[in-house]
Amino acid sequence: MRQSRYLRSPRLPQLPCSRFLFRLSAGLGALSVTAVCALSVPAPARAASPSPAPSSASAGDGTGSTTSLPPIPLSLGDDAPCTAASNRTAGAATRAQRSLSLPNAWQLSRGGGITVAVVDTGVSDKAPALSGRVTAVGDAAADCVGHGTFVAGLVAAAQTSGTDVHGVAPGARVLAVRGTDERGTASAERVADGIRAAVDKGAQVITVSAALTTGEAELTAAVRYATEHQVLVVAAAAPDIQPRSGEAAAQYWPASAPGALSVVGVTADGSVLASAAGVTGADLAAPGGPVVGIGPRGSGHYIAAGSSAAAALAAGAAALVRAYHPDLTAAETAERLTGSAAPTGGAPRLDPYAAVSMVPPRSAPRAAAPSAAPLHLPEVSTAPQDRALLAAGAMALLMLVVAAAVAVIPRGRARGWRPPN
Repeated sequence: MRQSRYLRSPRLPQLPCSRFLFRLSAGLGALSVTAVCALSVPAPARAASPSPAPSSASAGDGTGSTTSLPPIPLSLGDDAPCTAASNRTAGAATRAQRSLSLPNAWQLSRGGGITVAVVDTGVSDKAPALSGRVTAVGDAAADCVGHGTFVAGLVAAAQTSGTDVHGVAPGARVLAVRGTDERGTASAERVADGIRAAVDKGAQVITVSAALTTGEAELTAAVRYATEHQVLVVAAAAPDIQPRSGEAAAQYWPASAPGALSVVGVTADGSVLASAAGVTGADLAAPGGPVVGIGPRGSGHYIAAGSSAAAALAAGAAALVRAYHPDLTAAETAERLTGSAAPTGGAPRLDPYAAVSMVPPRSAPRAAAPSAAPLHLPEVSTAPQDRALLAAGAMALLMLVVAAAVAVIPRGRARGWRPPN
């Protein structure tokens, strides 16, 4: 499942700016990046890490006017405040998200009865689009960074008034699990513990945003623990920020662990995101940039790009499948997602409706049953039949004689038994 390779996408331009505004135009289907630059002031040692700049978008407020959406950060500096509420609302999701044609899949499944665990920075239980559907492990209901809530919204956000932005499985529940510290820094130990906690709390699907270069042994063991309990782990195939030159890896964990469904982010035209250009062997491709989603506070929207978003969308599709086909194992769910996906030059492209509705190939025809032994009937004597025929013939002859006598005798008497003249 991990043999496909991807061509390297061009690097995004490196802008010497500390902040960016992503300006989306519904009418033009384009994204402009407005840089708010400082005067050559070096960034703090641990500045907030925004999601990578999307290369294109087609989201707007539904009226054709321009909407500025703030990027959702991946992590925060030590002294940075928690991510503020967005005061911007997108009327529609991006073209990449709309390409999933979710209304078709919703005719069959909305993910009801399925719990998807989000192993990330936490998931705010105050997000309106997730109201009443978030359960947290420990303190994971608090999300200072906001990335985990954004990911959870891609999985399961319900549509709210004034916007068409929603998750893939709006009927699913969300289990918030920390895979990072409160500022958004992930570690193999935290992610592995998060996967195990999600399994123990009853999740059927787990989405993991972190893509780590270390922790192969413990993350592989955690994924194995999940698969042994028939829980599907959906993981980002690459980090959301393009590694520096010489730091890129061909494999990241837990996505590369046996049993995990590795998902790479692609743009609306199918190009692999620059942050995932060096990744090989992903199982599935899904929209990763740009995508619009909810945040930890308020009802406004944010924008992001990365394979973590693609993994979230695939996890939502897994929830649709598991709700509609509850008897499938974790491996069978993954096979259905990949087997129904649209073939491309790299990893097959996610198709939620096909994954839910696909009729599995017929099983191999059964071997022909061995020929039955010839049927031997006992020989039947024909003597009784012969006797019956003789008796019937004699009876017929007797009836003829009687009939002839009835006709002849009266005439003989009338002539005195004399022969006719």
